[in-house]
Amino acid sequence: MKINATEIRVGMILEYKNDLWEVLKTQHVKPGKGGAFAQIEMKSLNKNTKFNERFRSSETIEKATLEEIKFNYLYEDDSDYYFMNPKNFDQININKNIVGEKGKMLTENLEVSINFYNDSPLSLDLPNQITAIIKTTDATLKGQTVSSSYKPAILDNGMNIQVPPFIENGDQIVVDTRTIEYVKKI
Repeated sequence: MKINATEIRVGMILEYKNDLWEVLKTQHVKPGKGGAFAQIEMKSLNKNTKFNERFRSSETIEKATLEEIKFNYLYEDDSDYYFMNPKNFDQININKNIVGEKGKMLTENLEVSINFYNDSPLSLDLPNQITAIIKTTDATLKGQTVSSSYKPAILDNGMNIQVPPFIENGDQIVVDTRTIEYVKKI
């Protein structure tokens, strides 16, 4: 699908120079002299390289057509994560390199969205919020101000996060998966 250069947004997947590129940053510039353009920073999904390109606002770029399918997380082994389609019970595996750091937040039966390009898995989207349990955290020091002081904590999945002082070991909390930040205590 062709889109105008001014319609490019962060997170889009573009087909450009015989490769798939994820848009990391966009900046629309209208200089005093000359035509407007979009400065785009992209990362190749296949080669893992970065690339900066300027597109005139009148240019069109091919946006990759992705198919998004819901799957439930099953388990992992040394190299892959395994998922099942709840509608037809088909199972697929995705390499840990594709999933990246998001893999630490996967829990059994968690519903995720997997984006496919030409029937091969390209990326994984987690729900916006997940629940986690605090494994260990520091004790609160008396005299600390409550307003802006956060303390480090380790979740049951091994991730490090900053939490408010009233959170203790064993507490169940909600974590935002996009920013990996504390949301609320359950």
